Amino acid sequence: MPRANRHFLPGHVWHITHRCHKKEYLLNFARDRSCWIRWLFEARKRDGLCVLNYMVTSNHVHLLVKETGRM
Repeated sequence: MPRANRHFLPGHVWHITHRCHKKEYLLNFARDRSCWIRWLFEARKRDGLCVLNYMVTSNHVHLLVKETGRM
């Protein structure tokens, strides 16, 4: 089944989730999760996002983000 179209609505808070392919445990080690968090904050600076909260587990992540307006 195709995924629904996404629409960007300025000023809204977004809850973004991502699960590893086939529910594999690709972020199993602390060093892997730390690396992912570093990449998140590099993207935050580059793309002008405000990260309100995040959770990184061994096989999925949750993000609460909002645009900062400096794009």
